[in-house]
Amino acid sequence: MAGRILIALLLGTGSVLQAQILKPTTWSWRAEKNSVKSGEELDLIFTVTTDKNWYVYANDFDPDCGPMLTTVTFEKNNSFELVGGLKAINPIAKHDEIFGCDVKIFKNTGEFRQRIKVLTANLKLAGVIEGQTCTEVDGKCIPFESDFVITGITVSGADVQKPQPETITDKPESTPDEITGNNPQPQITYSGVKGPILDKSILDGTDSLNDESFFGYLVFAFVLGLISLITPCVFPMVPMTVTFFLRDNQSKKQGVRNAIIFGISIITIYTLAGTLFAVLLGAEGLNALATHWAPNLFVFAIFIVFALSFLGLFEITAPHQLVNKADQKAEKGGLAGIFFMAATLVLVSFSCTIPIVGNVVVLAAGGQILKPILAMFSYSLAFAIPFTLFAIFPEWMKGLPKSGGWLNAVKVVLGFLELALALKFFSIADQAYHWGLLDRDTNIALWIVIFSLLGFYLLGKIRMPHDSPVEKVSVPRLLLATLVFSFVIYLVPGLWGAPLKALAGYLPPQHTHDFDLIAMTRSTRANEICDAPKHADFLHLPHGLQGYFDYEQALNCARQQNKPLFIDFTGHGCTNCREMEAVVWSDPLVLERLKNDFVIVALYVDDKTPLPESEWITSTYDNKVKKTIGKKNADLQITNLDNNAQPFYVLVGKDERVLAWPYGYDRSVEKFAAFLDSGKKKFTELYN
Repeated sequence: MAGRILIALLLGTGSVLQAQILKPTTWSWRAEKNSVKSGEELDLIFTVTTDKNWYVYANDFDPDCGPMLTTVTFEKNNSFELVGGLKAINPIAKHDEIFGCDVKIFKNTGEFRQRIKVLTANLKLAGVIEGQTCTEVDGKCIPFESDFVITGITVSGADVQKPQPETITDKPESTPDEITGNNPQPQITYSGVKGPILDKSILDGTDSLNDESFFGYLVFAFVLGLISLITPCVFPMVPMTVTFFLRDNQSKKQGVRNAIIFGISIITIYTLAGTLFAVLLGAEGLNALATHWAPNLFVFAIFIVFALSFLGLFEITAPHQLVNKADQKAEKGGLAGIFFMAATLVLVSFSCTIPIVGNVVVLAAGGQILKPILAMFSYSLAFAIPFTLFAIFPEWMKGLPKSGGWLNAVKVVLGFLELALALKFFSIADQAYHWGLLDRDTNIALWIVIFSLLGFYLLGKIRMPHDSPVEKVSVPRLLLATLVFSFVIYLVPGLWGAPLKALAGYLPPQHTHDFDLIAMTRSTRANEICDAPKHADFLHLPHGLQGYFDYEQALNCARQQNKPLFIDFTGHGCTNCREMEAVVWSDPLVLERLKNDFVIVALYVDDKTPLPESEWITSTYDNKVKKTIGKKNADLQITNLDNNAQPFYVLVGKDERVLAWPYGYDRSVEKFAAFLDSGKKKFTELYN
């Protein structure tokens, strides 16, 4: 029975390791009737009773929230088949202070129902109930497991056609679980739990605006919008926004008006375009948009043009005829540029805002209309407010006394920053298509030169075309120059392979470094693999780790070595993936576990390399043929895990059973190590 346990989180394990073994829940089970005909449907009723001040989590709220959902898993048996999923009967909605999210619970007593169809007279019903119970007194949480056997049911009538043997779980029947390919594979399953971004309301295709969890979802989307501002894809847009609104030919009133229009444009584009892309492009389309060479090189070119303009090489002006028309229709003429700027911001930010947009993709695919639109509105509102303030900020700057050459100096500084940050977007295309034009050491060298020039500029040693002479270096300029040169010194060791963890999201991956002196002095011991990995000539793992880039090959090796499989759903354009590798994977606490305890497979969802026709698959998600490495890997994640965000880490066993609740972007080394340990422990229980 222990083989069917799904560990969602280990937050409650510390409270279990005490002298007293607590058992605050009692389970009972029965069939709704004792006599049934073969071929007839029947409800199985599972009742839980909890001790005072304890409660049990239901199964119809966001499983990514944290606590373990209650699941009922049946032993393999051909005498019946499941009809739909496990249903919680009238649970209580509550905001869980322990996990900080909205959940559904049962206090005192609770009831779950599972409908089955009886297939044979020799009916056998057995399995395990699993979940988590917590107390309101001190926040203690305990996972539970209860084996059950339901007997005493008389079946009459002839046997109906038996189904083919399969692993029976209480998955909602709308969940596609088979791994697509030329040959059927075992299932990756959550043992009945839907993916982290789906909830009960999606199964029936209706909007649930009255559910408290829905408003919690909007708050969550709003918070994600604020967090997105500090991601490597979005932060580079801050200087472009400020410099775009640094205009001398507009009044303060016009500047504030344009800034507000800018914010409204961001909200409108994100809400409409995000939802529209979710429906038209599908879950893979957004990844393709974020990593395709055309939009990334387009943004790269825009950054370079703006940077050169701010440095004083030329002025960006419209043709005279357009200027004349703009004078006649000033308001209408100004909207085009503002809207274009907002659209550029939305396009650039897709690489780092894909998690929330990914939620909308699956919501839209499940039949939701209003909920994804409002979620995108909430997200974009939080995203737009700070940028609107950034747009207003230049007007405040203009209002400062004696601006003179200082205002032009601000533009020049931001021009240097844009010149440096432009390389990020070229790097995304370079990595996705394996051009090999911008290696890590080349990028670092360019940054050293750019920021050194910026430092000398701040000290007045370099003058740009529109600058006033710097007779004396002010204290602010001196402090800024000190910070800039300190940053340059920080960059220098990177030329010889220093990891530069703080910049992991901005730089090309470590394996592109031509001369990695740090790697040469590092221990060469690496984890063992079974055979030569496919695609290893252009795909790599960090920190000297050995592994695979093809799921089937990695799974076969994991079975041979009797180890759990560590699946890394990643991407060339995934800045958060690089940060996780640089900050979390590199820590000895994690790195030794990855080397010794797991077979690793990195599945790039945005790689553009074509596959041979024999490896093409037809997706059960969108019925499209997947012809590249990235599309095949993305479909594996979407089809089996109902998730398309990266990074996304999954641990599976020999039969592809998920061993621990998947792990996303969280830079806590201790949490990641606990995630790995939980998967290893469950693997030992299941297979050793």
